[in-house]
Amino acid sequence: MPAKSRFTRLDAFTKTVDEARVRTTSGGIVTIASLLIVLYLAFGEWRDYRRVVVHPELIVDKGRGEKMEIHLNISFPQIPCELLTLDVMDVSGEQQTGVMHGVNKVRLESVANGGRVIDVKSLDLHEEAPHLDPDYCGGCYGANPPANAQKAGCCNTCDEVREAYASVSWAFGRGENVEQCEREHYAERLDSQRNEGCRIEGGIRVNKVVGNFHIAPGRSFSNGNMHVHDLNNYFDTPVSGGHVFTHTIHSLRFGPQLPEEITKKLGKKGELPWTNHHLNPLDDTHQITNEPAYNFMYFVKVVSTSYLPLGWDSRSYSNPDDGVLGKLGHGNDGSIETHQYSVTSHKRSLSGGDDSAEGHKEKLHARGGIPGVFFSYDISPMKVINREERTKSLTGFLTGLCAIIGGTLTVAAAVDRGVYEGATRLKKLQSKNL
Repeated sequence: MPAKSRFTRLDAFTKTVDEARVRTTSGGIVTIASLLIVLYLAFGEWRDYRRVVVHPELIVDKGRGEKMEIHLNISFPQIPCELLTLDVMDVSGEQQTGVMHGVNKVRLESVANGGRVIDVKSLDLHEEAPHLDPDYCGGCYGANPPANAQKAGCCNTCDEVREAYASVSWAFGRGENVEQCEREHYAERLDSQRNEGCRIEGGIRVNKVVGNFHIAPGRSFSNGNMHVHDLNNYFDTPVSGGHVFTHTIHSLRFGPQLPEEITKKLGKKGELPWTNHHLNPLDDTHQITNEPAYNFMYFVKVVSTSYLPLGWDSRSYSNPDDGVLGKLGHGNDGSIETHQYSVTSHKRSLSGGDDSAEGHKEKLHARGGIPGVFFSYDISPMKVINREERTKSLTGFLTGLCAIIGGTLTVAAAVDRGVYEGATRLKKLQSKNL
């Protein structure tokens, strides 16, 4: 038997001759409608194939020896910048007292004068002492000269004398009888700023371990195993009612902020599975107190979070860290390593008492402590990975396209057959009645 005959018997798509085909108006309408439906559904399938979604995963965080950046912007309308100190410490034993780098102090006018910005000063410990003899070497009044003094073994500025006092746990006060401070009019400058406010903004880099950072008045130093502050200038003030730690947290985040285009991929604001953009829980927090001896504490739980873009490959991933603040966490492939967090807060008067004013008589506060704003952060052992993925593979797209075409044509054929049979029977009934 010829090869053609063998394959002819297997043909599942039998044909009819042209003379046996019947073309109808209803068939043409059904054909046009089915083509439009196929095009519409195929376009929807294409859009679905091109759509990128973010799938969250939860894993154990196996990172070790990592760093983390904390970016903050906090205003204190009733405390001058001259009095505020930012300290950082963690369980590894590392301490950053009087943080100087990456943070700015912004002097603000009093609230009564509108709270406008007066000037911005980078927290740089040693400014150039003007009009000094090149051979001048100021004394440190019995304290040890700072290791990073402008001139080794000397205290040429008031700030260096204050730093030297803090290194040996001595209170400094207003700098009376200290040549450098009298020359720089430190006490007069402090008094002239008493009615000002201050905004602390910038970023600090810390070990990714349990720790805390706080903003408190006066120079900090260690006294035995205790971390203390020189509070003389804070409490000894001519300002009526004293300085208070009323504050506004404009923003506080751990790690880089997600760009706008990424948050758009995550969906509407109320539907985001997570985000580090606009939804940091402490943003725009405002706290008020009328007591100088008052303490605010925020307990933060930090969760490591990764954002991996489409096409991310762990083999080519690298996270360059050239020591520049703000670049940590940005991969060269578009990935972002950041953190989200939850927070609970507590506040108390350092003079003790209870919370009867807030309806909690049973809650008693301990006496003592340091006034200020304290942030204690803990690192979660879990990590959230948000991975960009396409909703369908190319194979899935082609399968869906074939299903659309086949299904639509099959339904269209059934509809056309039903319309044709109905029209034929109707004609037969009409011819019999005639």
